[in-house]
Amino acid sequence: MVLPQDREAFDAGLKAVLDDVRVSLDLGVLSAFVHRWWISACDSVKDPEGRRQMHSRAERALAGQEGSPRGPWREVLAARGIDV
Repeated sequence: MVLPQDREAFDAGLKAVLDDVRVSLDLGVLSAFVHRWWISACDSVKDPEGRRQMHSRAERALAGQEGSPRGPWREVLAARGIDV
């Protein structure tokens, strides 16, 4: 399932990349873009609910409703039970 946020981001990103390719004639930029989106597409298929949650958290953070974790990354990850 394609999420609306992913479709909108892909369309906007593709337009920007194609504009860049028209000027630079560098297809490597397009290849890198497609590679990044292939990874996102695989993530959406593997875990659609996780992808929805990611977009929801991002929207809340952009709206100022959810802050970023504070402190060194090792402490933030340890608080979440992730051993590094």
